[in-house]
Amino acid sequence: MSDRILAQAFSSVSADQRRLERRISVGKGARVKLLAPLLAALMALAGAGCVSAGEPEEPVARVWVTSGDRSQMLSEQAPLRFAVDASLERPVLALDVAQRFQHMVGFGAAITDASAWLIQTRLTPPQRAALMQELFGRDAGGLGFSFTRITIGASDFSLNHYSLADAADPTLQDFSTRRMEESVFPTVRQALALNPDLEVMATPWSAPGWMKTSGSMIQGELKPEFYAVYADYLQHYIEAAAAQGVPTDYLSIQNEPDFEPDSYPGMRWGPQGRATFIGRHLGPRLLAAGIETDILDWDHNWDQPEQALEVLSDPDAQAFVAGVAWHCYAGDVAAQTHVHDAYPDKSAFFTECSGGGWAPDFSDSFVWMMKNLIIGSTNAWASGVLMWNLALDENHGPHSGGCGDCRGVVTIDSRTGAVQRNQEYYAFGHASRFVRTGAQRIGLVEAGGLLGVAFVNLDGERVLVVLNEGSETVTFGIQDGSWQALAELPPKSAATYAWLPPAISPEQGRSSGPVPEPGTPESARREAVDHGD
Repeated sequence: MSDRILAQAFSSVSADQRRLERRISVGKGARVKLLAPLLAALMALAGAGCVSAGEPEEPVARVWVTSGDRSQMLSEQAPLRFAVDASLERPVLALDVAQRFQHMVGFGAAITDASAWLIQTRLTPPQRAALMQELFGRDAGGLGFSFTRITIGASDFSLNHYSLADAADPTLQDFSTRRMEESVFPTVRQALALNPDLEVMATPWSAPGWMKTSGSMIQGELKPEFYAVYADYLQHYIEAAAAQGVPTDYLSIQNEPDFEPDSYPGMRWGPQGRATFIGRHLGPRLLAAGIETDILDWDHNWDQPEQALEVLSDPDAQAFVAGVAWHCYAGDVAAQTHVHDAYPDKSAFFTECSGGGWAPDFSDSFVWMMKNLIIGSTNAWASGVLMWNLALDENHGPHSGGCGDCRGVVTIDSRTGAVQRNQEYYAFGHASRFVRTGAQRIGLVEAGGLLGVAFVNLDGERVLVVLNEGSETVTFGIQDGSWQALAELPPKSAATYAWLPPAISPEQGRSSGPVPEPGTPESARREAVDHGD
């Protein structure tokens, strides 16, 4: 049987299903996995409710708010109590638990060389343990990050430029992950120990310079005669990382392939070349080796969905591409839905956005991230959502070329180890602390000028994230089946509501009015917002 036939059979199962099925193994970072049939049973149970004697107990939602004026910073509020068929006479955000969309991998940020170096060398052991617990753990209010991205070799956020095979040798005799073993791999292993659900994406910024038309890691393209060698290089990486206890759940073959930066590693790679490389080299090689890493295409901005569509139109490449990765720096999040509608069996991941000196105002950038990343990208089918640097120092580094005023999720003072939590921390915390790995996005009708996204966790818990981007406080209702609660959200603020349905819930899972059809996300109705270059 040919590689393509095998790959097509493999790709006929959705990326969501494959991801859930492989969670039963303990091979990737010793993580406990869940069988897809078990998940289906749990989700059906959550949607239908459990039958027991007696009257239903009123659900109570816990509430956390972050306000643009910083008076509330992911702060827990008084709980909301639901009542049956309450007459609220207010705009109502109505959940539809019966309408199901993508399963979630989670939220997080990239463990770049710079982030890992700061965490490993500029924090004392107690400081490091506390910060890692806060970012990846779930106890004591930890953010519970369950998705991260690492760079294969150097990026602009490295101490210097390097590849994993700098010697010009097609046999790759000098291939080594030694540089990544210094800080990146230990940081990922610590994160995995804190959150065994953590999924890891890996991305190269450039092939080794000797494989490229520029003869350098800076600018240029990969020479076609080195496609097979580069596929070998990436397989070497996956196997070497695994030997170090670092899984590669997802691999994109090139960061921002339509951009050639002039001061840090990068590589232009058009859609025809990427399709050839994936379909005829990397995909068959990983399949033959029994490597289950999901290959993601594009890994660049929302403004060129035609690039991903062209790769997916190639039958050989389509058989091996599990999904498409997106960045925020140009275009509109609705592009994710455009590609999903064309290839609904392919996953979407949002994999890079950075705040920085160009967006210093807390309120404005917090609202932008909530609207476009936490709410917008998930409503547009993203299973995972990432910021760029997990941590940078007080000088926006260390970095070697590229962005000189980027901001991390946290800022680490390289002199004292003091940690500053930035707007990215609070925006992502509104989702990552509450939406668990395996959760599923569900239907939501927005109202009252509010934006939102809703999920159901594996245990049936509902999670609703709401943004009020307006200048006035909004009072509104939340409806879950026949249960309703009254809520209030200040201007320029976001809230997360989390509750378990009662053992008996009247008309549980009932559709609560018209909802968008799958593939028509609420974000498509919102105006385009550009966010940097």
